[in-house]
Amino acid sequence: MNEIYRQTWAEINLDNLAYNYNSIKNYLNNKIVIPIIKANAYGHGDIKVMERLYKEGVRICGVSLLEEALLLRNIFSDIVIIMLGPALEKDLKICSNNRIDITIYNEDIYELVLKCDFNLNCQFKIDSGMSRYGIKDINKAVKMVNLLMEKDNINLRGIYTHFATAEDNKEFYNKQIEVMQLVLSKLDKLPSMVHMSNSASILQFENDYDFTTHVRLGISLYGSLPVSFGINLKPVMRLCTKIVQIKKLNPGDCLGYGITYCPNKPVYVATLPIGYADGIWKAYKKGYVEINNKKYKIIATICMDVCFVKVDKSIKIGDVVTIFGGLIPVEVVGSTVKTNSYEIFTSVSYRVPRIYVEEK
Repeated sequence: MNEIYRQTWAEINLDNLAYNYNSIKNYLNNKIVIPIIKANAYGHGDIKVMERLYKEGVRICGVSLLEEALLLRNIFSDIVIIMLGPALEKDLKICSNNRIDITIYNEDIYELVLKCDFNLNCQFKIDSGMSRYGIKDINKAVKMVNLLMEKDNINLRGIYTHFATAEDNKEFYNKQIEVMQLVLSKLDKLPSMVHMSNSASILQFENDYDFTTHVRLGISLYGSLPVSFGINLKPVMRLCTKIVQIKKLNPGDCLGYGITYCPNKPVYVATLPIGYADGIWKAYKKGYVEINNKKYKIIATICMDVCFVKVDKSIKIGDVVTIFGGLIPVEVVGSTVKTNSYEIFTSVSYRVPRIYVEEK
């Protein structure tokens, strides 16, 4: 989108992105950080995010879909791109031609890879307890990895797992660690990359392990901490809009779909051109926004394109309204609607223009 016509936008601070990346990179003991930029970089814009990370020296990233991988490969010819999601048989040649690492996550894809007569970069996923993708049988996984490591045309350069409870269940987390360590101990030769930790695990436990080489940095890259931890991150996204109308409602007036807001005394109502089609959930009707460094209450039913805020006489048409990323952290918005920052970020839809700011 070259021209921006609407008065709603997401400001993406690329300096804050770089700050978060470097803060976590410097915290780790010589581990290589794999930024996860799937789902359009959690709604922040994958190309712009990767461009800034490239300036910071990043030459590797993780995505979920082949479409995401190809989009990046068309721009970045020299980075390692790991496709964490599933690959189909028809995808393998495309991945080979574009030097995209596929994930071997079940026996079907393993058998297809063995039959390949072309070069292919691979990562092998262990199901250590989450029961999503990955090989669960330890002995079978060991045999599969050992055989793949002997294939001349297969570059099995990574083995990994994913944690289900790094945020809140250390006992189950430890069981997953034990499974991964057992697999690694049985291999004839280790791939060059061993990675386990997501953001929650990176911050709490990664420095305790000397057998991993890489970490996968997701939500914390964008400034959201999944756990309480003594490291300061900066918000990367600020979701904003502007007031387009102010009305005075009197007793007897009602507002919005379902007329759920009917004041018993005169109030001033600001109309904001942002709604649930943009990423501000209908359930956030109990939430707040920021205007001129002060919080104001959302009222009435949130519409597809519009929501309403109770304001005072100091507020004017054209004032900037921040939904999150200022006084109101994204985590507060998430908890208000009983979800998390992951869903809030990725709910900011395509029709919200991204405006990128950076000084460095």
